Amino acid sequence: MLKDNSFTVADYLLTRLRQLGLRKVFQVPGDYVSEFMEALEKFDGVEAVGDINELGAGYAADGYARFAGIGAVSVQYGVGTFSVLNAVAGSYVERNPVVVISASPSAQDRLIIRDKGVLFHHSTGNLSADKKVFEQVTVAAEILSNAAEAPLQIDRALTAAISKRRPIYLEAWRNVWGEPCRQPEHPLRPQPPVSDRASLRAVVDETLQRLINARRGVIMLGIEIARYGLQEQALRMVEASGLPFTTTLEAKSVLDESHPQFIGAYAGAASCPGTREYMKNVDCILALGVIFTDDYLDLMQSDFSNIILVNDEQVRVGYEYFRNVAMTDYIDGLSAHIKSKNGFPHPLIKVHLDDGECAGWNTELGAQLTYNIFFDQLTHFFQKQRLLSEIELILGESSSLYVASNINGLPQNSFIADAIWGSLGHETGCAIGVAMASGKRPYVVAGDGGFMMMCQSLSTLARNRVNAVIFVMSNGVYAIEQAFVDIKAFTPEGRFAPFDVLPQWDYQSLAKAYGAMGYRAQTIDELQKILLDVESLVDCPALVEIVIPQKDLAPQIRRLAKPS
Repeated sequence: MLKDNSFTVADYLLTRLRQLGLRKVFQVPGDYVSEFMEALEKFDGVEAVGDINELGAGYAADGYARFAGIGAVSVQYGVGTFSVLNAVAGSYVERNPVVVISASPSAQDRLIIRDKGVLFHHSTGNLSADKKVFEQVTVAAEILSNAAEAPLQIDRALTAAISKRRPIYLEAWRNVWGEPCRQPEHPLRPQPPVSDRASLRAVVDETLQRLINARRGVIMLGIEIARYGLQEQALRMVEASGLPFTTTLEAKSVLDESHPQFIGAYAGAASCPGTREYMKNVDCILALGVIFTDDYLDLMQSDFSNIILVNDEQVRVGYEYFRNVAMTDYIDGLSAHIKSKNGFPHPLIKVHLDDGECAGWNTELGAQLTYNIFFDQLTHFFQKQRLLSEIELILGESSSLYVASNINGLPQNSFIADAIWGSLGHETGCAIGVAMASGKRPYVVAGDGGFMMMCQSLSTLARNRVNAVIFVMSNGVYAIEQAFVDIKAFTPEGRFAPFDVLPQWDYQSLAKAYGAMGYRAQTIDELQKILLDVESLVDCPALVEIVIPQKDLAPQIRRLAKPS
């Protein structure tokens, strides 16, 4: 055994993570990774947060990374790594640097495997299998086989993570995490891309000409603006231009939505009527840090030549592509030129963001809750209680996500969604990581299908005394899936596909079993009372079942699913 004062490979990684601002490692234990877990228990400044399944731990690390700038999850070899894979893939797609920490058979074990042909537990027989899988969803995947080289491998991988804002995978042989090594020397720094000056000038000049000639321009901000710390730069550019700005759904609240130039988040057909109307006739879209998904397929098909796209993977103006242009240089360069050009800032354009579809809602206290009535009541409650600056609103991949896209006036960095990767259950799993990194209270809205996948995360919230509020939209079906399979199911005579019907759960009993407070609301007055009750909860999560009609199809989803 090593002496207590030995500085080990595990200590090296933890020191580096602490230097990068990490204070929590989410973990599910395993014998292979025990040396790392023991080092973590003794390490000053970084704490272990136990979860009860690997996918939940991965989602928690993803939520943590969104606010801390980096996250970490420690899991068992094979069975643990493959379970956390889905969460890490989401972090890869959505630009969240999460460090996956694992361990595999030791040097001695590998001799037995080689000489005796023994298949060790949790192994496929291919000792490189885990690394090969994670190479597809990380920017660095390393196997640490000896303590002398481990520091260099760790530094190289972490530098890639903080430079490219994406996950990495670190697997050590079982014995290596506990072996002594040198201490870190110089702080790690991101290695930003270097712009080619001629290419940068050319794309800025072309952009300026497009913006000057545009009759109806707009700036669209994507999630990379937040991930790369470019919010202040983007705000300066938006204000210098005078152009209206929108955001993608993933990037909702990337800037404060009370800004007078904000015209609502753009989520295609699900957007507010005023946002849709403005975007319908734009002739120049400056898309910064945007990751275009098939939610924006109509826009890409109709306006491709009008889009100026600048993100971490490509820079183009219409059909013309430019190489070696860094987004931060582009934003700064464009801002400087805008300030010196006549015609800027553009006159302020006001867009009416109230959703006219709410005019027919029944707002009597005994009225049945629907998607839209629920969100209307929830946002009014936040505003009345002045909670918007104190909470994080976390939306699951469900009908609720697109309904929530119509909420406006949110403070900067107050809306979280897995809107690009779109994994059911992310919202409940990530809540603890969001709470621990942001210091704010999570208000989560989950579909009942998504919550059923990750209900165990409620136990982790209770264990850590996090007073998150989890609303489960309880209609007994995968509503958004059904809408895209056959929207006629939502007509009075329609029938749901058997595979879209969910089992019935007793949510209040489930909450009690997991150590949370359980509630159930079916009408407006029941919801209003519960909102007041849960606001006063301390050190305990709340699970609130929101009972809505099975055939309640939110107008935002109807517009998305209806054939054009």
